[in-house]
Amino acid sequence: MAAVLDVANMTALWSERWSNRFASLGETFYTALPPQGVPDPHWVAWSPSCAALLGLANTQQPTDDHSLQVLSGNALGAGMQPLASVYSGHQFGVWAGQLGDGRAHWLGEVETPNGPMEMQLKGAGLTPYSRMGDGRAVLRSSIREFLGSEAMAGLGIPTTRALCVTGSALPVRREAIETAAVVTRVAPSFIRFGHFEHFAHTAENPEALKRLADFVIDAYYPGCHETPQPYVGLLEAVARNTAEMMAHWQAVGFCHGVMNTDNMSILGLTIDYGPFGFLDVFDPGHICNHSDHQGRYAYARQPNAAFWNLHALAQGLLPLIGEPDEALEALEVYKTTFSQALEQKMRAKLGLATAQEDDRTLIDDMLKRMAADKADFSISFRRLAQFNTTEGATNASVRDLFLDREAFDEWAVRYASRLRAESSVDAERALRMNRVNPKYVLRNHLAEVAIQQAQAGDFTETQRLLKVLERPFDEQPEHSAYAAFPPDWAQSIEVSCSS
Repeated sequence: MAAVLDVANMTALWSERWSNRFASLGETFYTALPPQGVPDPHWVAWSPSCAALLGLANTQQPTDDHSLQVLSGNALGAGMQPLASVYSGHQFGVWAGQLGDGRAHWLGEVETPNGPMEMQLKGAGLTPYSRMGDGRAVLRSSIREFLGSEAMAGLGIPTTRALCVTGSALPVRREAIETAAVVTRVAPSFIRFGHFEHFAHTAENPEALKRLADFVIDAYYPGCHETPQPYVGLLEAVARNTAEMMAHWQAVGFCHGVMNTDNMSILGLTIDYGPFGFLDVFDPGHICNHSDHQGRYAYARQPNAAFWNLHALAQGLLPLIGEPDEALEALEVYKTTFSQALEQKMRAKLGLATAQEDDRTLIDDMLKRMAADKADFSISFRRLAQFNTTEGATNASVRDLFLDREAFDEWAVRYASRLRAESSVDAERALRMNRVNPKYVLRNHLAEVAIQQAQAGDFTETQRLLKVLERPFDEQPEHSAYAAFPPDWAQSIEVSCSS
């Protein structure tokens, strides 16, 4: 196990703990180049939880200037080998050709008590893959990515992490002039479906695809070596992890917004927090990305979008697999895994301790009522923990969330009967339900308040909101305002690919 670090001068202490396995693949896979820093950087936000993941002894924000400069792209720690990787992909279902890390610089891989972790700086300047972009990130989008990553981690959902955000007065043009920021991202790997697609479509270096697949199997899926066809085993393992991730998303009402194949992690991690959001009212057709004009990645379409992306990955791996039928068969695990995982999570959200034949109908009818009456997704399930199974109980705290009270009453009779049939004890069930139904999620209006204050130079709300989101299932009565219904002005918030 790697030693615990002192955060005071962490980059110096990390100097002997860096490995660079991805860099060892060769320059076909990347362009080596240093990040382009920002002038006069300052700290914006820091995640003690992510620092603990990295094995830091003092998880609080560093006080040394060297760490600030390194995490802003102005300096390098010993052992870092910065690079930008190349990949391709399908964007909104259309082949986009070569893409790549247009504003991300991979620093290398640091040894931690939790295994090797890659670190990236997002927003640290131009790369050969920036296309028409400027290689920068703005404060607004950086705070969203920071809070989104850490909120998902708090919910127990597979995700990349965010160690910190640093800011600068450097002007960056989006819809208007904004200020620059840099996010330090952390993950076991940032390899995407698009990496495989790129090398499958690049005839000039066909052996690179095999080198990449062998690397991913050796580093992250060694069990595939025990299967009859390791590349089929790899596809099946990725399909299974992706299905589990999608079940997590659907169960908490998370919408990604840009589920392109270049934004799909080979490890089944939530990656690239651009336009994303958590449902307020339950709307299966909700589109969180203002740029998604066709609704390709609407909430209810996300599971099918992920399956489509897996087909694109299968096509990328086909030169190694050989037989299309074997690839298609490997993908079947997605459908069974997703269905079973989501049903299990939804049973838990309703507090059902056993599995019964009619549970899916009970769950679906609850969701239909929520959609018809525009009930708040998170609040509805959280309040359901208070449900009283005693015959004749009104259950007003849940009932009042629905416009059609009589329809809810009909469902509530069936729900109460189902709970009594398994001898459910209300108090015990409430504890179980509160462990899976978050009280706090990163609603857009909460992020917007933190962003507006940060843009005015006050970063305390960002840090305060982070602390709340790290414990989303706890009551935290002192922070109950963060669990309230969204204000009317929240409906006017729009997030797009520039967010």
